[in-house]
Amino acid sequence: MLDIAEELRAWCAARREFALATVVSVSGSAPRGPGASLAVDDRGTALGSISGGCVESAVHELCLAALASGETGVHRFGYSDDDAFAIGLTCGGVLDVLVTPVRSLDPVRPVLGAVLDTTALGGRAALARVVSGPPAQHGRALAVRPDGSYEGGLGGGAALDRAAAGRVRDLLLAGRTGTADLGTAGGLCGDPLTLLVESVAEPPRLLVYGAIDFASALARIGAFLGHRVTVCDARPVFATPARFPGADEVVVDWPHRHLAAEWEAGRLDARTAVCVLTHDAKFDVPLLALALRLPLGYVGAMGSRRTHADRTARLRAEGLTRAELARLRSPIGLDLGAGTPEETALAIAAELTAVRHAAPATPLTVGRNPIHRRQPDRPLTWSTTARNPAEGEKSM
Repeated sequence: MLDIAEELRAWCAARREFALATVVSVSGSAPRGPGASLAVDDRGTALGSISGGCVESAVHELCLAALASGETGVHRFGYSDDDAFAIGLTCGGVLDVLVTPVRSLDPVRPVLGAVLDTTALGGRAALARVVSGPPAQHGRALAVRPDGSYEGGLGGGAALDRAAAGRVRDLLLAGRTGTADLGTAGGLCGDPLTLLVESVAEPPRLLVYGAIDFASALARIGAFLGHRVTVCDARPVFATPARFPGADEVVVDWPHRHLAAEWEAGRLDARTAVCVLTHDAKFDVPLLALALRLPLGYVGAMGSRRTHADRTARLRAEGLTRAELARLRSPIGLDLGAGTPEETALAIAAELTAVRHAAPATPLTVGRNPIHRRQPDRPLTWSTTARNPAEGEKSM
């Protein structure tokens, strides 16, 4: 739903009636993950996509039927061996799709509107909808904020809503979208409930330290991948907004002091990536000594293997443990043979993506793993396993 939030908010403001189809879960190979949505209004107009085209027509019909009947349901779509072009996913995956009518008097409408309004104002909220449990509760919804306050209800009483809001809040603070099984919620509901939780969170942070040409390219690709990008350097002559148009902000400060202030202000989390491009021990060592002790998602540093060995020795002298040093990705990036700043930025971004998804970063032509490895029920964490050193002296 969040991928079409702006358009849905306009539909709500115009009092249009529509049905919302949202991917609940994925197994096998499928083009899109949980939270991907298709909305269809009473005129048949469609917004968004749930499968890249494989099952859009069938889901479009289900949305129109839900608008007519007022009934919420979960529908499964999978690969068809007999006719790969019939209703199904030709890529071999299976999708479970929640279809919810959002008409003028449906209870989900004000709850959805509250989440969309929060999103438009840059705030954080989560939309939780019942996808399994007593039929009378299917499609009932909660809008939950980071402070635990909520709107709406699951149809099982205030105690159940409070218990559910607490669980949904945990997922919101972790930035997760996926399913949450409430069981019987401590006896508050007779049958187990499963919720689809869609979290509206700020973009993940990408902190680039070192105002060099490689940083400019990395800022551009980081923004393209959806990060909020900060470039920081202690040298005001280099750290200027004009040199880094791809960055959301350019800060003049000592890197370790900036990182400490961002952490203390609560602006960093397990999705945050730190890329150290300074090549200067007086900047690198205090910055990395702090970054490797914080629960950040990714910490990488540019430099040759000789630079890395010297840097590691200095960090050991600062008291960092073997486990903390193992979190450092240096030389930074995957071995793509990169030479230019743009190629180097691509190599770094490729490693960021691989680490984020705990992927081996091997060519798909020789790999055996599924192409789409989505596990919506696992916590949002980054792999912290140190990669094996590649051959050569390149730092990207």
